[in-house]
Amino acid sequence: MVIQACDPKKEVDLVIINAKIYTVDAAFSTAEAMVVDNGKILDVGSNDIAEKYKARETIDAEGKFVYPGFIDAHCHFMGYAKFLQQADLTGATSMMDVVERLGVHYEGVESDYILGRGWDQNRFEDKNYPDNSLLNDAFPDKIVYITRVDGHAAIANNKALEEAGINKIFDVEGGKILGENGIPNGVLIDNAMDYVSNIIPEMPEKEKVHWLKLAENNCFQSGLTSLADAGLEKDDILFIDSLQENGELKMPLYIMLHPTKENYEAFMFSGIIQNDKLHISSIKLYADGALGSRGAKLLDDYSDDKGNTGLLKHDENWIKQQCLLAYNYGYQVNTHCIGDSAVRLILKIYADILPEKNDKRWRIEHAQCVDEADFHLFGQYGIIPSIQTTHATSDMYWAKDRLGEKRIKNAYAYKRLLAENGWIPNGTDFPIENINPMYSFCAAVFRQDKDGYPAGGFQAEEALSREEALRSITIWAAKSLFEEKQKGSLEIGKKADFVIMDVDLMQASMDEIYQAKPIGC
Repeated sequence: MVIQACDPKKEVDLVIINAKIYTVDAAFSTAEAMVVDNGKILDVGSNDIAEKYKARETIDAEGKFVYPGFIDAHCHFMGYAKFLQQADLTGATSMMDVVERLGVHYEGVESDYILGRGWDQNRFEDKNYPDNSLLNDAFPDKIVYITRVDGHAAIANNKALEEAGINKIFDVEGGKILGENGIPNGVLIDNAMDYVSNIIPEMPEKEKVHWLKLAENNCFQSGLTSLADAGLEKDDILFIDSLQENGELKMPLYIMLHPTKENYEAFMFSGIIQNDKLHISSIKLYADGALGSRGAKLLDDYSDDKGNTGLLKHDENWIKQQCLLAYNYGYQVNTHCIGDSAVRLILKIYADILPEKNDKRWRIEHAQCVDEADFHLFGQYGIIPSIQTTHATSDMYWAKDRLGEKRIKNAYAYKRLLAENGWIPNGTDFPIENINPMYSFCAAVFRQDKDGYPAGGFQAEEALSREEALRSITIWAAKSLFEEKQKGSLEIGKKADFVIMDVDLMQASMDEIYQAKPIGC
C-alpha cells in the first residue's frame, strides 16, 4: 500500500512576491509579499511567507510597488457618467471655442438638447462672464445648457430660458440670474440653474448604463477602487443598486443623500445601509457656491467685485434642521463650504449640535477659505475638513484676485487643517477635476501644476508630506467613510483592495508621478 504525503501548505487564491508593499498601516511599514484568499488579505510580510502557501496564482512583482487601492473621498460618479455624454468644454479659451466644441460634439447627433460642461471664464481673455449671444446664433432652435467647470454656474441660450419661463431677471433664493436692464443674458448662478436643468430630460436607462460602466472603467484604470459620491437622488441610488446587484457595476460606492423628503423616507428613516458595494449613512448639504463663480460666501467683499460677498444656498434654520435630523438618525453630515463665512456658519451649527471631541466625523467639504479665528473649531469638535488638493492647483492662477493678499493666506490651508484632527481625507471632486488620484497626490505634495508652476509651489508651507498625501487617498479617506476597518491599508483581515504601480510615490519626481498609471488593481 502506498501512502501519499499530505501537502501541509494552505491553498490560497493569490500570492504576491518580490514587491515593495506600502501597507499604510499605523507604522507606515513596508513588506515584500502579500497573501490573498477569498477577497481578503491573509498574510503580509517578507518573501518567506510565500513558502507557507500553495497559490492558485502567483504574481512576481519584480520590484514594483503595491499600494492600498486609492479611495476618492469626494467625487460625483453619476455626474461624471453624465459628463462623458456631453461636450467637454474643459480648457476652452473663448466662447467661440465653446461653440465650436459643441458643434463638433453634436455633429450628426439628433437631439433637441445641446449640453456641455467645463468652461471657465477665467481662461477667457477678459475673464468676465460671457453672455449667450453666440449660443443663440449657433443653435437658435435647440435648448443649449452649458455648465461651468465647478458646477455652480451655467449659460443657457434664449430658447432654454424661454422653455424654463425665465423672461426677465427676478430674485432667486440662493442664486442669481445675470443680465442688464431686467433682461437675462443667459448666465445662471447656483440655485437659478435649477430652472433650466429641471427641463432637461434624464437620459434613457440603456444609455445611462453605458456611461456608468465607462465611468467605472476610467476610475479603475486610474487606480480608484472605492468612491464617495457627494450627493444623489433616490432614483439614481436605486438604479446604481440594481446594477451592483446584477453584477453590471462593480465599483463600491459610499453615497451621500441629497436632503430631500423622498431620500429620507427611502433610506435615512430605515437606518444605515451597508453591504460590500453600497454604503449609505450620510447627507450632503450645500452652504454656498464656488469661488470661481463668485458664489462662495465670504465675510467681506470679493477683492475683485466690491459689494459682492457671495451667497448662501439655504438659510441657517433650514440647514440646522437637516443637521438635527441626521444627528437623530445617526447619519453623518457633509456640507459644501467654500467661503470663510460659509465655513464659519457650518462650524457654528455643527458645534451647537455635536459634543466636543466626538467621533461623528461630520465633514466640511472643501473648506477652501477659513478665517484665522475658526481653524481651532475643527479640532475642538472633531469636525473633518474634506479637501480636494487639486482645487488649489486649479484655482491658484486667480484665487488671489478673488480673496486678496490677506485672505489668500488662509485658503487651501491643508497642513493647518490636517493638524486639527491629525488626519484629513482627500478627493478629486471629479468631474470638476481630473479623476486621476496622482493629480491629488502631486497637488498635495508639490503644490504645482504639471508644468512645474509656480516655482517652489503655491503656498508651499501648506504642502503635505508624501506619507500624509498617500494616507489622505487611502486610510484617511476610508476613515472619513467609516470604512477604515475594511479597507484603506493592506493589513491582515482587510479587503484585498490594492494597486500595483512601477513608480515609488515616496521617492519619484513630480513628473514621474503625474505620468504614473496602475499596472493592475
